[in-house]
Amino acid sequence: CGATRTEEVPFRFDDVQTPAAYYFEPVYWALHHTPPITVGTDETHFSPKQLCTRAQIVAFLWRLAGEPEPEGESCPFADVPEDAWYRSAVLWAVEQGIAAGTDETAFSPKEPCTRAQIVTFLWRAAGRPEPEGESCPFEDVPETVYYRSAVLWAVENGIVYGVTPTTFCPNESCTRAEAVAFLW
Repeated sequence: CGATRTEEVPFRFDDVQTPAAYYFEPVYWALHHTPPITVGTDETHFSPKQLCTRAQIVAFLWRLAGEPEPEGESCPFADVPEDAWYRSAVLWAVEQGIAAGTDETAFSPKEPCTRAQIVTFLWRAAGRPEPEGESCPFEDVPETVYYRSAVLWAVENGIVYGVTPTTFCPNESCTRAEAVAFLW
């Protein structure tokens, strides 16, 4: 699924140096992917415990897809300026049906992304595959929520697990480490 760290390739993040950390290999993979899925929050930090924003997760997905150019230039979101580093990623993700705004005129790029949102973005990026089963072990993922199929698919494929055996915690914000681990 991903590259593993070798001594020949430097690992530049000072805050990701413990190989036993669950996010060590995923962050290494993301940094050395072509193009890099993450470039960090600065030259020497990944900031694994920082909450992952909606802009960051669509940028991760956009880079994973090879940084395709969006088809259009028009953006319906007042909070996605023309010079924003994440603008192309947002436009692409919306055009592809991976992400949507939080309302008709806002994308909320600086808002933390929830577990439900990230899993839904991943599921949509994978082409909205139908989960194999219909039963859900999580009491907090009712049949009527938009992210149910995404959660079932992600759990079936080992992308994400529950916070407990019976709770998914869909409204809990994800850290950058969790988001990259889900992608990996």
